[in-house]
Amino acid sequence: MTYVSGFLTPVPQENKAAYIESARKAWTLFKEYGATEMRECWGADVPDGEHTSFPMAVKRKEGEAVVFSWMVWPDKETADRCFGSFESDERWQEMMSMPFDGKRMMWGGFEPVFEGS
Repeated sequence: MTYVSGFLTPVPQENKAAYIESARKAWTLFKEYGATEMRECWGADVPDGEHTSFPMAVKRKEGEAVVFSWMVWPDKETADRCFGSFESDERWQEMMSMPFDGKRMMWGGFEPVFEGS
């Protein structure tokens, strides 16, 4: 069964190009470790909410965009193996200079219950 890793990240608007380049570099390794798909989506219509919202979830600051991302894996074990490699594969360390505040990034793993196309 496929498995999805989802991410929500605040990124300074001026770091958009750096963020995209970082994602391109990371995709090479994620694909090598078994990811079958990756999407990085720059917020275009992400309104503030009264009770909850994407901007509130990441504590978006002035001049930041909300980025919604996901990766598809063949299964949870493949995703776990990839994320476990962050400690042992030094190529990940070369990418640790992230163009955003990782403390406000959120992520999770999801099992699809419906897929339409």
